[in-house]
Amino acid sequence: MSAPCLLSIVEIGGYVNFTTLYRQKGFEVEQVVSMRKATKLLKKIQPAVIVAEFNFQSDFRDRTSSLETLMAAVQRIPDCKVIVFYEKEQRPQLERLLAIFDIFSTIAFPIEESVISGVLDQALEQVV
Repeated sequence: MSAPCLLSIVEIGGYVNFTTLYRQKGFEVEQVVSMRKATKLLKKIQPAVIVAEFNFQSDFRDRTSSLETLMAAVQRIPDCKVIVFYEKEQRPQLERLLAIFDIFSTIAFPIEESVISGVLDQALEQVV
């Protein structure tokens, strides 16, 4: 059986690169630097887990962030678990997204390796 795929989307970054942890957990890792590239890649792969950042964009008229575009594409991938990193002060805007889409877990910055490790273990328990 092949390793489950994890898609890591690092748009802004500023935190530890968790690729080594993802691989230690048994994931095959794909990493992109924009939601546009991630959405395009989702036409070719079906990740078991996606790790992305929530970046509130007040200039969007009908959305809170480009994460909404990604989530629309993720709806076509059965059992995909989405983990979202976010800034605590953006929680109210993130709540609007959580009311619309099924997001597996949200983790506030600063991201602790032990926290993401535990969330990945939970996701792996549910990978079919």
